[in-house]
Amino acid sequence: MPKMNGIKACMKIREERHMPIIMLSAKSEDMDKIQGLTSGADDYISKPFNPLELIARIKSQLRRYKRYNTEFDNDKTIIEIGNLMINTDTRQIWVDKKEIRLTPKEFDILELLAVNKDIVLNVRKIYEAVWKENFFKSDNTVMVHITKIREKIEEDPKRPIYIKTVWGVGYKI
Repeated sequence: MPKMNGIKACMKIREERHMPIIMLSAKSEDMDKIQGLTSGADDYISKPFNPLELIARIKSQLRRYKRYNTEFDNDKTIIEIGNLMINTDTRQIWVDKKEIRLTPKEFDILELLAVNKDIVLNVRKIYEAVWKENFFKSDNTVMVHITKIREKIEEDPKRPIYIKTVWGVGYKI
């Protein structure tokens, strides 16, 4: 590693992230391993190593991470509302465990409403948040996108379960 050693890199990662770290090193002395593990690494493998063992260790760390660290992963990236599930990292949505494809703008609108669950957002706020430009006049852009989202995620778009219209005010989930 040209600019910093593995110990410093591990400590820097730990300052901001809560993810598995496996150190791969040519250093094989017990003190090197202890120093690597105490700096924040979850596992330590000395070179040369068996690639199959490395894969097994990676799978083990990921399994443990997913099981015990859901507050770091799911709470921030998965939004569940009834049978609607939104993954904000992968920009995927599912209704009744069936994946639904949305355009980027449709996803942005749905995510905005989901993150602000139970808060009524007017057309101006939705437009400015999603399109990142000033809203000058009333057009049907947001309404058309909401209609398309409802057609994709609602069982009966005329009786929506997820995206509700608050007449004269805006939309909410």
